Amino acid sequence: MTTRTRNLRRTTVRAAIAVVLTAGITPALTGTASAEATGSTVTTAPLVRGLYQSAYSERNDALWVTVSNGRPPVTATSLLKVDPDTLAVEASYTPPVVDTATGALEAVYGVAVDDEHNTVWTTNTRNNSVAVYSQRTGEHLATLPNVAHAREIVVDERHNTVWASGFGDGTLVAIDSRTFKEKERVTIEGAGPAGLAVNERTGTVYAADLSNDRIIQVSPGSETPRFIPAGDGPISVSLSKNGRTAYTADQTAGTVSVVDLRSGTVTKSVATGAGALSVATDERSGDVLVVSRTAASVSVIDPRKGVVEETLATGTNPNHVDVADGTAYVVDKSGAGAGGTDQVTRIRIGH
Repeated sequence: MTTRTRNLRRTTVRAAIAVVLTAGITPALTGTASAEATGSTVTTAPLVRGLYQSAYSERNDALWVTVSNGRPPVTATSLLKVDPDTLAVEASYTPPVVDTATGALEAVYGVAVDDEHNTVWTTNTRNNSVAVYSQRTGEHLATLPNVAHAREIVVDERHNTVWASGFGDGTLVAIDSRTFKEKERVTIEGAGPAGLAVNERTGTVYAADLSNDRIIQVSPGSETPRFIPAGDGPISVSLSKNGRTAYTADQTAGTVSVVDLRSGTVTKSVATGAGALSVATDERSGDVLVVSRTAASVSVIDPRKGVVEETLATGTNPNHVDVADGTAYVVDKSGAGAGGTDQVTRIRIGH
């Protein structure tokens, strides 16, 4: 689905609701709750128990959400396709069995979409692997092993490459998104790569090194990674639209660091809340959003001024934020829904 079609669909939905409100009738949005907060519109809905991460597909106008429950052998895990307008689950796909004796499944955690090839990629952290599924059918297409404690995954559509972080052994693994074959493996001794971001113009990948308070930069054609200082406990990283600035969610410090990638320096540190865990950039406005797990909030930051513009409450233990076209999606582990289900919160970022 094109951007124009998707925006037309959303405009139509909002217009329909506006007509109902003008008529003095309150629309019934089953299972959701909405609130206004300093210009941003917040809508929360329960999904299922065990939410982990989400990724929005522009091509399919769908939100892909990973679900995993419990410790190995994990038998409750799924990949959800969620309608971004209604926040209702449209489809649920079960990963393959990895142990017939226990019924253990290939549990999914990190997630990223590849709209160029119409696939969705997951990290299977407890199985030390990554996997790829069809966005069209949900079919499991392949599993690639040997990614130790695979944590996060990011797609470079322009260069037909998928990058995964191997937190367990300090490795960044590049995979061909067409053939599903490994292309490159970079290992940094003593590193703990967690969150990832990629500059699709240059093919350069950046990893938040949780173990060493820095960003790892791997550029095409370079045999030596570059190390750039970050804040205290960087666990997630995103880039500005022009690719010149990186933002890290610093879990230990409860801050977002604004990092000039040319000079390799932290230019600003913005306090957000305890347990900063995931960061994403709104390319439309340039704002940066970070979820703080302990503080149970989302902070909307103006990185140019180095100030928090809004702080929005979420369910307990927000785990991840994804931003697309001025809309953010946050999954939490609140257990606040019926039967202890976790929630997804949609934020229409206001300006």
